[in-house]
Amino acid sequence: MPTASTPPANVADGGLFCELYWGTSLAEAWSYGPELSQVHAAPDETAPLPLYGFTLPEEPFLLAERTPKGWRIHVPPSARVEKSLKGDDFHPVAPEELTGAPGRTSLELGEGTTLRLVEGELRLLVQPSVVKERAGRFRVRDVAWLITVAILFLSAPIAFLTMGPDPARIAANNARALQSAHEKEEARRKTLGLDQPMRPLTDQEKASRQQDGGARVNVPASFGVR
Repeated sequence: MPTASTPPANVADGGLFCELYWGTSLAEAWSYGPELSQVHAAPDETAPLPLYGFTLPEEPFLLAERTPKGWRIHVPPSARVEKSLKGDDFHPVAPEELTGAPGRTSLELGEGTTLRLVEGELRLLVQPSVVKERAGRFRVRDVAWLITVAILFLSAPIAFLTMGPDPARIAANNARALQSAHEKEEARRKTLGLDQPMRPLTDQEKASRQQDGGARVNVPASFGVR
């Protein structure tokens, strides 16, 4: 039997995401959770949305407020507003979509919609946040998992130190390796006759050795030799 599909979450249940561009460069980005019902802007770092470069009729300026259908965005009086649906190109908003008196206009921000407020070189992009609910707090099971992972992480170096090679055994192995290398070197020297100490040659040994004077060359009498 077909199961009933879960209805999509209302955009009003989510938060708000804003990006401020200077030309084509991203300058700032802000994300507001679903617990907020209003977002105020002002050219002040302590404001919920520190917005510089836009002409605001008052400070703080109510930029966005939650409605049953989603979010209502209030447009700064000197800004022009453009809209993009589901990632398409931006197009100017039709006048009938704006409500309110001149200089105090606003419009609804629906699901899949991105608004772009433009004033000079500044562009403020406003869209519903993908965050639909706040992250839950840590549960007891989560804390237990963190403790287990921490214990395993810390036990690895301890196990290496306690179960690693014995220094005494390593020293004994090194000594045996050095002794074996020494014995092989002594055997090689004995094979080459280098194991006996050097001594002067006796007269008999000197006489028995053939003196090598080189090759004999006959030189004509008219030649000189140097």
